[in-house]
Amino acid sequence: MEMERVTELTIDRRPRKRPRLGWDAVSQAPKAQLGLFYVQEIGNVTSYAPSRTSSDHPSSLFVKGLARNGSAPWREDDKDGHYVFELGENLTSRYKIHSKMGEGTFGQVLECWDRERKEMVAIKIVRGVKKYRDAAMIEVDVLQQLGKHDKGGNRCVQIRNWFDYRNHICIVFEKLGPSLYDFLRKNNYRSFPIDLVREIGRQLLECVAFMHDLHLIHTDLKPENILLVTPDYVKVPDYKGLSKSPKDGSYYKRIPKSSAIKVIDFGSTTYEKKDQTYIVSTRHYRAPEVILGLGWSYPCDIWSVGCILVELCSGEALFQTHENLEHLAMMERVIGPMPQHMLKRAGRSAEKYVRRGRLDWPEGAMSRDSIKAVLKLHRLQNLIMQHVDHSAGDLIHLVQGLLRYDPSDRLSAREALRHPFFTRDHLRR
Repeated sequence: MEMERVTELTIDRRPRKRPRLGWDAVSQAPKAQLGLFYVQEIGNVTSYAPSRTSSDHPSSLFVKGLARNGSAPWREDDKDGHYVFELGENLTSRYKIHSKMGEGTFGQVLECWDRERKEMVAIKIVRGVKKYRDAAMIEVDVLQQLGKHDKGGNRCVQIRNWFDYRNHICIVFEKLGPSLYDFLRKNNYRSFPIDLVREIGRQLLECVAFMHDLHLIHTDLKPENILLVTPDYVKVPDYKGLSKSPKDGSYYKRIPKSSAIKVIDFGSTTYEKKDQTYIVSTRHYRAPEVILGLGWSYPCDIWSVGCILVELCSGEALFQTHENLEHLAMMERVIGPMPQHMLKRAGRSAEKYVRRGRLDWPEGAMSRDSIKAVLKLHRLQNLIMQHVDHSAGDLIHLVQGLLRYDPSDRLSAREALRHPFFTRDHLRR
């Protein structure tokens, strides 16, 4: 049936993002450790770690009732410190590897069968490299803090368990659906309906408000780190934006059946009082005060939310750039001039972007292509109005409050949740 035919377009048209900068200290991967593994049980956490008698091969292990085939054969990590595995084998005696769900700079995510709980879970296996292990332990700490205070409705992914296995921190999560970015990508970057954007935005801000109440800053909010709870979708006719006569099922686009989301990746989350000197967040979603070296706090998350909402209703990232001055110029093109008091206070690393009290643009541009990339951008209100039929006015006003340059003027998450975009009776439109 024609309705069932959908063209899968998997080409990522966005520029490759630079890996998150929060853990960019130089660090060598530790050598893979041969030897026995002992089992340490602390509460509901099981730790698998090298034993002191490392002269014996782990295949001879018999500990706490684990049979020799309880774990997979021991293998060296790959050259980047990733855990090497085969589908169908065990990850400890409890989890059976079913499929690979994804990979990132941190490591890999595997879909596994949990024999104890009789359910599929997602296990994040962190690279055996110190900086990623350190980040993973921060993430475990944050997840446990969130879980302690979360009464089930705050939209943060739930940690099931964690353990240290063959020099890899493994974090066990509930299994969720695809990320918003993956959903957009498979839809050929076609936008979400405005009512779905509203529901996703509400949940995202609820999560951010919850974290900020606990004095936590996520620092890396982006569509890749927001997962739909279920993978189910429906296909609806969509002719908007198709310049050529489409083939097969590309007349249709996918719409998630459920708007329920959960936020993931708390590896660079920080407490309010912690040292705030390193650059955080993926570039497209990075706030101006971070680029200018003016410090950062809760409003950085709010800026990211504003960028995400525009991306969901337009289908493409608001600021697609790889360079700081171009990024700031894009902001001025879309939002308007940057306050002079922020430019004058630019930190030492950002002084080169400012000249005579204003942004050094286009004089400081790296290329003509860079100038063209900025010039082709639309003003924020025009961009939203191109893609949103009803509620455009409310959304524009909300996003303008989320994307205020001065972080002290930016809406808080709780203030944003009270905005008419969320509170107005949309049933009467």
